[in-house]
Amino acid sequence: MAIVRLAFLSVLNRRVTAGLTLLAIALSIAMLLGVEKVRRDARGSFASTISGTDLIVGARSGAIQLLLYSVFRIGNATNNISWQSYREIADFPRVRWTVPIALGDSHRGFRVMGTSEGYFEHYRYARTESLEFAVGGVFDDVFDAVLGAEVAERLGYALGDSLIVAHGTGDVSFIEHDDKPFRVAGILTPTGTPVDRTVHVSLQGYTAMHVDWAAGVPIPGVRISAEEARTMDLTPETITAFLVGLDSKIAIFGVQRRINEYREEPLLAIIPGVALQELWDLMSVAENVLRVVSSMVVVTGLLGMLTVILSSLEARRREMAVLRSVGARPLHVFALFMSEAGVLALLGAAAGVVLLYVALLVGQPIVTREFGLHLPLAMPAPADWWIIAAVVGAGFAAGSIPAFRAYRLSLADGLSMRI
Repeated sequence: MAIVRLAFLSVLNRRVTAGLTLLAIALSIAMLLGVEKVRRDARGSFASTISGTDLIVGARSGAIQLLLYSVFRIGNATNNISWQSYREIADFPRVRWTVPIALGDSHRGFRVMGTSEGYFEHYRYARTESLEFAVGGVFDDVFDAVLGAEVAERLGYALGDSLIVAHGTGDVSFIEHDDKPFRVAGILTPTGTPVDRTVHVSLQGYTAMHVDWAAGVPIPGVRISAEEARTMDLTPETITAFLVGLDSKIAIFGVQRRINEYREEPLLAIIPGVALQELWDLMSVAENVLRVVSSMVVVTGLLGMLTVILSSLEARRREMAVLRSVGARPLHVFALFMSEAGVLALLGAAAGVVLLYVALLVGQPIVTREFGLHLPLAMPAPADWWIIAAVVGAGFAAGSIPAFRAYRLSLADGLSMRI
């Protein structure tokens, strides 16, 4: 312990260079742990977004594309599904429930989704969690809207407020359905999923917005008011996608094959878990690149520590001579330099963990708002402790090089005769 205390005091004596070295190590560890945390939490967030849904059906495209626009509200569908096809598939023998989804509009940067009341009954996230209302409830009127928690918080909506849906999914739209405003009927509790960033409207309300539209543009000279639309048949002609729940998991592959071979129109049925795995396989290259980059940053920090200790060896020969004169042996000098490297590595690791959590505390709301990724403030995972231990061990290993040189210099100085 005396050697460790002496090493700590020696580091304090060179606080400027040691501080810069410690900062480099702390930044590198914070980056490495941050990359691992984002990767791990992103996987967990994506995996927990939808549960209990056996199949997602959309127009034939790619499995990942269908998953992204139907669940994560990223991108757009290549085509729609006819309502007739949806009803026929909903009547398949093994199908227990279906939830239609209509996408294509937005409200102040948030996606608007037309759906049925079954969405709030059957949608599950985080394995078994169901959607719950903070205030209000489901649609009572054609032009009722249910807001996700983030939409209500960021835009300051309360029950009974009016909102205008814009055509298209961009942040800025020049065409709005201002003749058919919606009323906030309910606000959901936070889920940490894309549901929080979605404006939900009834499928009839979604259809009513477009009764005087054709081919994505208003029909010239035709203007149907909200009251007139309420009296019309608001059964949609097409929808974007729909969720499917079956009466048995055993039936998944059979129903999936039957939908994929559906002859009336080209459709694609995907299993959410399988599509998620394909998505992560696609992202694995980027993950590995981030790991390599962050690992190289750690190596750079440790090389900086090694350089600082090595460059100070000649200047510290007097210090080693004093230590030898008071009874220190060459092994004590070796242990001193090893301890200095260990102290720097340990302090750098601790500072890196603190820096990471400070960054999380500050950046968590921003990341959630801008990217929809929730990064919880939790204790480091077992894998993180292994990373910290590996970095500290590498610090000790790097310290053995200047420690051995100091040992040899100390031994040579002790054996040489000075006049």
